[in-house]
Amino acid sequence: MPATQRELKDRRDSVTTIKKLTRAMELIAASRIVKAQQRAQAAGPYARELTRAVSAVATFSNVDHPLTTEKPNPKRAAVLLITSDRGQAGAYSSSVIREGERLNQLLREDEKEIVPYLSGRKGIAYYTFRQREIEQSWSGDSDSPSFARAREIADALIEAFLTPTEEGGVDEIHIVFTRFVSMLTQKPDVIRLLPLEVVEGEEAPSAEDVLPLYEFEPSAEDVLDGLLPKYVASRIHYCMLQAAASELASRQRAMKSATDNAQDLIERLTREYNQVRQSAITQEISEIVGGANALADASAGSE
Repeated sequence: MPATQRELKDRRDSVTTIKKLTRAMELIAASRIVKAQQRAQAAGPYARELTRAVSAVATFSNVDHPLTTEKPNPKRAAVLLITSDRGQAGAYSSSVIREGERLNQLLREDEKEIVPYLSGRKGIAYYTFRQREIEQSWSGDSDSPSFARAREIADALIEAFLTPTEEGGVDEIHIVFTRFVSMLTQKPDVIRLLPLEVVEGEEAPSAEDVLPLYEFEPSAEDVLDGLLPKYVASRIHYCMLQAAASELASRQRAMKSATDNAQDLIERLTREYNQVRQSAITQEISEIVGGANALADASAGSE
């Protein structure tokens, strides 16, 4: 049954309202992306210098620190999955969840038990719906993560890593997050956090860069005790900042697409509305003309 003028007008008004909302969300996401990128850039110098210091101690000392020592026959692996707290971000959360499932499958093939740590309501909802056990979770600040939250997560993971496996601890820790490449490209990524692998991409210092810069006092072990927890928190914060920028970029792109689709639908509904309105006007004119002709014929017949 063809839609009436009233129905088409109501649909067009509803889509217009939705378009205003998606446009507002697009602009909000765009403004927050800039802030997220600035935060990531501001944290860069600290992260680089901390990486240089940890690299120097871990590479050029003979200390066997618990956070840098591979455990024999690892059986339990913690996975920190970083997702978003809100939707309207396209395939952002589903992509990183799929990457997490891929990692889980690889760990199971190695006969390792998985211990989930979740950051973001989307990941929590995914695990809760499937009735999976969650070791620990955090939510509420996925698009603006604080270092305090990263430190809280780091403390929980380090405690689990230092706890013997038979007492509920883990042998290794992985992070699944979304790396921000550009406004158009965000890629799910996986890094192994513990046992510590000092990695910083292209920023990783060479031996010639770091060896002459540090003297370890009172000892390399004491320096590692102080630096490694800060390094772990820094790495987690870096991943969370990358994920936040990726989430906002995905949301802006999704909202722009929704706004464009709404505009296309408004234009189509407007054309349909005009066609129906024109048909109604033509029908009314035809009825008026037909009535006038009938009256004229009746008057001529009576004469």
